[in-house]
Amino acid sequence: MKKPAPLRLLGDLTPAQFMRDYWHKKPLLIRQAIPGFQPLLPFDELAELATKDYVESRLVAMTDGEWDMQHGPLQELPPRTQREWTMLVQGVNLQSDAADALLRQFRFVPDARLDDLMVSFATDGGGVGPHFDSYDVFLLQAQGQRRWKIGPQKDLSIIEGLPLKILANFTPDEEFVLEPGDMLYLPPHYAHDGIAIGDCQTYSIGFRSPSYQELGEAFLQFMADSIDLPGRYADPDLETSNKPAEIPKHMLTTIADELNKMQFTEDDFTIFLGEHLSEPKHNVFFTGPEKPLTAGRFEQSAKKKGVTLSRKTQMLYRGKNVFINGESFAIGRADKVALETLANQRALTGSEVAGTSEDVMEALYSWYTDGWLQLN
Repeated sequence: MKKPAPLRLLGDLTPAQFMRDYWHKKPLLIRQAIPGFQPLLPFDELAELATKDYVESRLVAMTDGEWDMQHGPLQELPPRTQREWTMLVQGVNLQSDAADALLRQFRFVPDARLDDLMVSFATDGGGVGPHFDSYDVFLLQAQGQRRWKIGPQKDLSIIEGLPLKILANFTPDEEFVLEPGDMLYLPPHYAHDGIAIGDCQTYSIGFRSPSYQELGEAFLQFMADSIDLPGRYADPDLETSNKPAEIPKHMLTTIADELNKMQFTEDDFTIFLGEHLSEPKHNVFFTGPEKPLTAGRFEQSAKKKGVTLSRKTQMLYRGKNVFINGESFAIGRADKVALETLANQRALTGSEVAGTSEDVMEALYSWYTDGWLQLN
C-alpha cells in the first residue's frame, strides 16, 4: 500500500506521524508550514467584525504597567501607533470563506474536536501575558513577527486579581521568533507567552476540550425528557416514629432503589454527544435564501450543480445516527453513503445528489431553506 504523502502544513510529517508523536504530547515548530502566507482579512475588516454583537471579541492592553481587558463589541480601538495592545476576534471561520477553508485544512483531527479560528492582531510589544490553554492549539503567523517563549512547567498557578489568567511563575525553556507562514503547535497546559515585534497577526486554530462536568450536566438535562419511572412512593407498612424530623430509612432506600433503575445505553450517549457537539454556538445564526426555490426547482438544480454545507454548519455521524446543528436522526443503509459523504466532504456533487433517496432530498431541501446548506 502506498504511504500517505506528508502534508506541507506539518512540515515533513504525515498526519499519522504528527498524531502519534506530538498530538497532546509535546510542542512542534514548523517553519513555513504555509509558505508565503498572508492575512486572509485586512485589518479594517477584522476590526469591523469586532464591532458586531454576534462576533466574540476582546481588547487587551497594557497601560502604565497594568493589564486591562474589554469584551466586545469593540466600537473603538486604540491608535495603531500605540504600543502593547491586542485585539482578539474569535470564530473568524464563521464569517469568512477563506478563514473557513484554512480551518478545514486541520481536519486530520476529527470535526468533533475542531473548534474555531481566532485572529489576534497586536501592535509592537502586544500580547496577553504568559498563560496556558486547556486545549491543543496551532499558532500560525500571518503578519509580522511574534516572539514565543514556551515551557512545560508544572506550576500553573495564576496571579490573583487580574482580568486575565496570567501565570504567576512563568519559566520558559525555549524561545522562537515566528515569521509569516511559520506555525507552532502546543499541547494542552503548555505554558507560553507571545510578544509582537511590530504590528503582527497570529491565527490560532483551537480544538474543543469540554470538561466532564460540562458534559455531565448537559447529559442529565438531555436525558430528563427520556426518563420513565412509573409509580409513586408509598409506605403501607409505615410505623410510628418518636423522631418526626428524621427521614425514614425505608423511604431513603426505596427511592434510591427506584432511581438506580435508570440505565443509560450507548445509544443514549451517542445521540447526546452528537447533538451536543454539533449544536451551534450561542452567537451563530443561520439565514435562509431570500427567495428560496420551490422543492421541485431545488431538486432539479441540486441534481445538476450539487450542494455545499454552510461554513456555520456542523455535521457529524456515528453508526446509524446523523447529527446536524444540534439535531439528530437515524438513517437507513440506502442513505448512509450519501449523508456520510456530505458530512466528510461537506459537499455533494450533482450526480451524488441524484443518487439520493426521496427522504434525503427532503432533508436537503429543508436544510437549504434553513440556510444550513446552499446550492453550488
